[in-house]
Amino acid sequence: MKADKTEVLLLLKTAKGHIEGIMRMVEDDRYCMDISNQIFAVEALMRKTNNVVLKAHLLSCVRDTAKNGDVDKKIDELVSLFNTLMK
Repeated sequence: MKADKTEVLLLLKTAKGHIEGIMRMVEDDRYCMDISNQIFAVEALMRKTNNVVLKAHLLSCVRDTAKNGDVDKKIDELVSLFNTLMK
């Protein structure tokens, strides 16, 4: 992985803390809208984390492959990922 591990781990640990908080909220029978807002916050953190990872992939792996002339495999990987996201 070419992404900044410190940044990625910090984002993931933050998301983990949010999830643990959501679990406590559920156990405490907190208001559904409050729980839902926290779930949205975790989803945003995970999207941000994925963006960091994918940007690093594009700037390193895809760029390096493009220089070597065999970019079709990397394009296929990205298309497959986009197809997964569109489901």
